[in-house]
Amino acid sequence: AQSDDLCKFYRAGQYESILLTGCGSTYYLSLAAAAQFQELTGTPTRGLPASEIWLYPRSAYTQQRTLLIAVSRSGETTETLRACESFRKDGHGDVLTLSCYPGRELTTLGNVNLVFPEAQEDSVAQTRAFTALYLACVAVAALWAARDDVRQELARLPQVGRRLLADCSDLARQLGNDAGLDRFYFLGSGSRYGLACELSLKMKEMSLSHSEPFHFMEFRHGPQSMLTSSTLMVGLVSESNRPREMAVLEEMRTRGARILSLGECQADVIFGSGVSEAARNVLYLPVGQLLGFEHSLSRGLNPDLPHNLEAVVKLKDA
Repeated sequence: AQSDDLCKFYRAGQYESILLTGCGSTYYLSLAAAAQFQELTGTPTRGLPASEIWLYPRSAYTQQRTLLIAVSRSGETTETLRACESFRKDGHGDVLTLSCYPGRELTTLGNVNLVFPEAQEDSVAQTRAFTALYLACVAVAALWAARDDVRQELARLPQVGRRLLADCSDLARQLGNDAGLDRFYFLGSGSRYGLACELSLKMKEMSLSHSEPFHFMEFRHGPQSMLTSSTLMVGLVSESNRPREMAVLEEMRTRGARILSLGECQADVIFGSGVSEAARNVLYLPVGQLLGFEHSLSRGLNPDLPHNLEAVVKLKDA
């Protein structure tokens, strides 16, 4: 019944564009999910930080009929709440919200509000919630695109994910405990760029390490000057452009970097999922999250309580 209601909502909206938003991790989720929405539905879609929609609406969206999709683990992040309020006040479209806690303020601001209490977590650093909310976005995009094949593939992911974690746990621990590594670069393009951003953030938050994300081909345009023998480069390799992306990784290997490639096949960590790219992109997350977790422990830190961070950012002057 909920699927039918979501389809009716989307069809009735006749949206000319879709805008996804969040803060921190859910901003990066918005980047990744926006690419998936556009690929699957064909509707022009992009992701922006909630503060940009709230504070700079003229550059954030036009007077086109737009759907705003707001994602927040807590449902209480100030910028996300203000973005929804200002967007609705402008009257250029509707709002769909996704969050993890029923009864929070965000669940009152959407025309449709989806809540996933199973994704709640105690850690300040988002892992479980990010993965679940990202999957929910992919499922909604597949629903609106009438891609039943993708929706069926999503149901196969838990089994693949459990096997993947078992297979890569030793490698993640080995790399995470390597004292010779002190800078990390996460490369991903297309619908994987937002995921590379999030995994870089997990490494930065959990282990307080130098970590940055880049598009694959962009790494040659300046960032490669930062490579040293203490660099680990993690590549979120696609199937559609695997030769070009692997060429970047191999070139950086010759310049002294350590390389960890993740992909469906012919990679250091092989998914072997047998599902489409749209469905399997989520599989990059547990490997990268585990790497950040292990590196945090190796430095004597608590990965659940990153330095200077709180689970929810609430602005007093907003």
